[in-house]
Amino acid sequence: MERITFVSEETGYTIARLATERSGPDLLTVVGPLLGAQIGESLRLTGQWGSHPKYGRQFQVHSYTTVLPATIQGIRRYLGSGLIKGIGPMMADRMVSHFDTDILRIIEEEPARLIEVHGLGPKRTKRIAAAWEEQKAIKEVMVFLQGVGVSTSLAVKIYKKYGDASIGVVRTEPYRLASDVWGIGFKTADTIAQAVGIPHDSPERIKAGLQYTLSQAADDGHCFLPAPNLITEAAKILEVERELIGPCLDQLAADEGVIREGVPAADATVPAVYLVAFHRAETSLAGGLLHLLHAGQERLASFVDVDWDKALSWLRGRTGQDLADEQAEAVKLALTRKVAVLTGGPGCGKSFTVRSVVELARAKKATVVLVAPTGRAAKRLAELTGHEASTVHRLLELQPGGDPRYDRDNPLDADLVVVDESSMMDVVLANKLVRAVAPGAHLLLVGDVDQLPSVGAGEVLRDLLAADTIPRVRLTRIFRQAQQSGIVVNAHRINAGTPPQLNGFGDFFWFTCEPAEDSGLHPAEETAKLVVDIVAHRIPKRFGLDPRRDVQVLAPMHRGPAGAGNLNILLQETLTPAREDVPERRYGGRVFRVGDKVTQLRNNYEKGKAGVFNGTLGVVTGINSEEQALTVLSDEDESLVYDFSELDELAHAYAVTIHRSQGSEYPAVVLPLTTSSWMMLQRNLLYTGVTRAKKLVVLVGSRKALAVAVRTPGAGRRHTALTHRVALS
Repeated sequence: MERITFVSEETGYTIARLATERSGPDLLTVVGPLLGAQIGESLRLTGQWGSHPKYGRQFQVHSYTTVLPATIQGIRRYLGSGLIKGIGPMMADRMVSHFDTDILRIIEEEPARLIEVHGLGPKRTKRIAAAWEEQKAIKEVMVFLQGVGVSTSLAVKIYKKYGDASIGVVRTEPYRLASDVWGIGFKTADTIAQAVGIPHDSPERIKAGLQYTLSQAADDGHCFLPAPNLITEAAKILEVERELIGPCLDQLAADEGVIREGVPAADATVPAVYLVAFHRAETSLAGGLLHLLHAGQERLASFVDVDWDKALSWLRGRTGQDLADEQAEAVKLALTRKVAVLTGGPGCGKSFTVRSVVELARAKKATVVLVAPTGRAAKRLAELTGHEASTVHRLLELQPGGDPRYDRDNPLDADLVVVDESSMMDVVLANKLVRAVAPGAHLLLVGDVDQLPSVGAGEVLRDLLAADTIPRVRLTRIFRQAQQSGIVVNAHRINAGTPPQLNGFGDFFWFTCEPAEDSGLHPAEETAKLVVDIVAHRIPKRFGLDPRRDVQVLAPMHRGPAGAGNLNILLQETLTPAREDVPERRYGGRVFRVGDKVTQLRNNYEKGKAGVFNGTLGVVTGINSEEQALTVLSDEDESLVYDFSELDELAHAYAVTIHRSQGSEYPAVVLPLTTSSWMMLQRNLLYTGVTRAKKLVVLVGSRKALAVAVRTPGAGRRHTALTHRVALS
């Protein structure tokens, strides 16, 4: 294999160019399922010849196996391809020059002799021998896994998880893969299960399908599903009769694979079914909040009988600003009640209120801890208060596996914990944080309840505001200075269901992109082209902002011509194009280059000092073929190393969905709005996108799409029971 020109991550469909003995200097085009095949490998392909009307003769692949190359050129290419850690192109040259075609036999049978090659010491020689052995073992497992429809990239992950037990697990417990191996969901596990002969109506399959249905619901934000909804959804996914599902659900509950509980709702009781982790998190979070609220200890005792007139007068002298009545109420609440919630839209003074709380607490020598769910939000909080702030994950020092260093048995040494952007905190993370707050300490949750709820399950901020037991203040007054900002004014208009004012502001712009019907141009494609031009050229020229560092494209959806996926391809081509002097690495359908803006796709507690978390942004700073590693500098200024086999944890982030932008703030935001995103055009989505911008918002697209987004209320409430549980005090 000489070159890969296209790969679809979803299907594995690949277009590649191969050199064969017969093709001479010309390369042969092959198409088909080649996911996992590496440049430089020799392949044995099975398939048939075909002809493409535009590209001519090509070979259509049905299956492939890798074979060791036999020619000097093939061996040099194979060894230098990055397949074996520790060998890059230069070292491959030296090894082949020294041992000629015998090099592969030497690595296999006499690896100690590799020390004869200049630059290879005993340590590196051992690494090469170990990597070769692992490759060999993986290849054996691959043959079996490819036979049951597993792509090569997933086969490597299965092997890394189970080692020599891989074949046994796949053959007898295929549904384990869905929970154990990142990148394998129920559908892939189900395909494998069918291939190894597990019946369509087997109880194991139905139980796995029920858990998958609940995990899909959690991905949509629900902590539980009502049992009838669960059975209906699972029957659709599994394509089995509903009657088969009830007994399997009973068995799953008896085995504690799920938890069933009656949850009050209006005048009835909902038969709720939870995955264990979400039930535990929700009940523990409610208990933890009530425990804090009613704790006998008091770590901010100096505010119990403070003279508030005097305190607020001192604060005015310190900040040079008066607090509005509702801000003053919020300050008093945060310092006299052990749990409090502060909410409000942009321009209503949340930030100044938080700063005031921190100033007063520190004046009384209180230990204040400031946190936010994302690195960017933590940086902003630190700038605002002049006090160090961190992410929740870093504060709790999550260990490999996800357990925090600080919890109920080892609480944080803090008198006051302030959490900003708490609308994006899901029930699992909120529970971990609340468990780490010491009895007697105060917890202030700050956020905008009208934004989208968290990406993860639950809607913690909204649920707490709905519980009468939790003290809260909602800031509603927009300050005069904020009334000059198009971002603030239009965010409030959108939130009220009123169309934004598109002219007359220096920080809010609208570009219509509606090609004439007879132009033959697709509106979403034209919108995408215009977005790229605005990001790469117009904003930098007019405002002097860096298109990668300062400008963020936020799309309602991932799919579609103006979705985040396609915009990332177009923006990468424009901002970080392929160049001979820029290293790159292909993984599946993505090509990573030095300079690329990327985001983390899952929580990985093993990476970095305290884990790397879903939504973390960064820039690719290095690609090392010899070490098979890619380096990313995260937005928390941490250098992270990814093995090439881990690159499915990263995606490009020139454009991200609005959901993934929660808790972050960017100097400039560009929002494409097209009718192609019809299902996602909702008020709280647009409001969240607009409020992510600090200095500049640019909306691009169709007036019809904008009108639909403004007038369509957000999706209905999520299935949660936190309000009910917190009300039980």
